[in-house]
Amino acid sequence: MATSSDIRKGLCIRYNNDIYKVIEFLHVKPGKGPAFVRTKLKSVTTGKVIDNTFSAGHKIDDVRVETHKFQFLYNEGDVYHFMNTEDYAQIQLMKSILDTPELMKEGEVVSVLLNSEDGSPLSVEMPAHVILEVTSTEPGVKGNTATNATKPAIVETGAEINVPLFVNEGDKIRIDTEKGQYQERVKE
Repeated sequence: MATSSDIRKGLCIRYNNDIYKVIEFLHVKPGKGPAFVRTKLKSVTTGKVIDNTFSAGHKIDDVRVETHKFQFLYNEGDVYHFMNTEDYAQIQLMKSILDTPELMKEGEVVSVLLNSEDGSPLSVEMPAHVILEVTSTEPGVKGNTATNATKPAIVETGAEINVPLFVNEGDKIRIDTEKGQYQERVKE
């Protein structure tokens, strides 16, 4: 058993007869009254996100998890197939429990959190950033901006990302997987 002070991003807890992963949290100590923790929880079974507030010292039932490296193989609609890089066992996960499936390309190695009790997959953690190639974007016209302007670009996985005007088709770009935003252009 843990308490509300142990809440951190990525923690998996048992709540309302389901397992939730903490996406965001904020410890709040108001000037008047007791402290509390405001959280945003994502169900690992349905993908539904809920807001919840835990009072200070509230007991929470945390779930013991193991992290394993899996390689993304392919997807069939909403079912994504992964292979364990150690024993080559394959698992299928629903799109709803993946945080940013549109940024995952075939062959990408991700961390999968597994429930220690029954071995069921709980969530997938992407690397901090991915490098993808721009497959289509409008050409940027030099001189028609006064500030940092962006344009939409489609990357090799099919995701649409806003990029600066100087990015062209065929360029490789680094994308922050947590926010889904352009970081920089990558030189070969």
